[in-house]
Amino acid sequence: MSATRYAYLGPEGTFTEVALRTLPEAATRELVPMVSVPAALDAVRNGQAAAALVPIENSVEGGITATLDELTTGAPLMIYREVLLSITFALLVRPGTELSDIKTVTAHPAAQPQVRNWMAAHLPNAVWESSASNADGARLVQEGRYDAAFAGEFAAATYGLEPLVTEIHDAANAQTRFVLVGRPARPSAPTGADKTSVVIWLGEDHPGALLELLQEFAVRGVNLMLIQSRPTGEGIGNYCFAVDTEGHIADRRVGEALMGLKRICPKVRFLGSYPRAGVTPEEVSPLRIGTSDKDFTEASDWLARSQDGRA
Repeated sequence: MSATRYAYLGPEGTFTEVALRTLPEAATRELVPMVSVPAALDAVRNGQAAAALVPIENSVEGGITATLDELTTGAPLMIYREVLLSITFALLVRPGTELSDIKTVTAHPAAQPQVRNWMAAHLPNAVWESSASNADGARLVQEGRYDAAFAGEFAAATYGLEPLVTEIHDAANAQTRFVLVGRPARPSAPTGADKTSVVIWLGEDHPGALLELLQEFAVRGVNLMLIQSRPTGEGIGNYCFAVDTEGHIADRRVGEALMGLKRICPKVRFLGSYPRAGVTPEEVSPLRIGTSDKDFTEASDWLARSQDGRA
């Protein structure tokens, strides 16, 4: 395995590359652009890269399905950290292009919901076609295949384009969450401000089946940060659930919740416990009474004494 290579969703000039370069270790790694999220993750699986940074969620449309599905299927991978990046788009064009000249535009599919209203107001007759990434859309404009691309303003110089309009976003303060993914190993130590990600497969479908899964978290005071259903590919009505929770697998409340899920679900895939981006331990909400590690330890000790006749 190449321990010095990090893959990312390319080509050069993507928001993913910008997010990756915010990591301190990126300065000492060879950063390798890949043509798609599956290609970036497969580079980790086959040993071509030690890790890959890929988008997994944005604040406008929610989960990035290509990433969620790749992490759900295939050889297991694990999330080691996350990066949050504020997103705003520029309309990149070839020099000399005016707004009235634009008949076709392109960008990554996740960009469309973030610029839809702007397009309706300023380019109502332009035809949208999706590209593999925003930077790849810029490359296609450079080649003359489209008139304009929505991408980061920073990508303009790379592809010889000009930002015709900047600061485009339908939702203020839009952010995308990226995750650094590697091969499975021991998670980093808890920081006090952590997140745990898992995928849960629903067993026999019956009234309250999903509620039973959620109760494993609720009764132990584990807060859910994201839950998204994804089809398993095994027929209509068969779903698994990607779940993000507050806390670390080493926390008793989280570990016991995962054990509870493992008892009642046909399959549970652990995707990692890792520090939350931009959150300090002081900013984490206080635990519910009875759900700290100390509470779990005292309850376990009481049970042992009761079993021994020492209660």
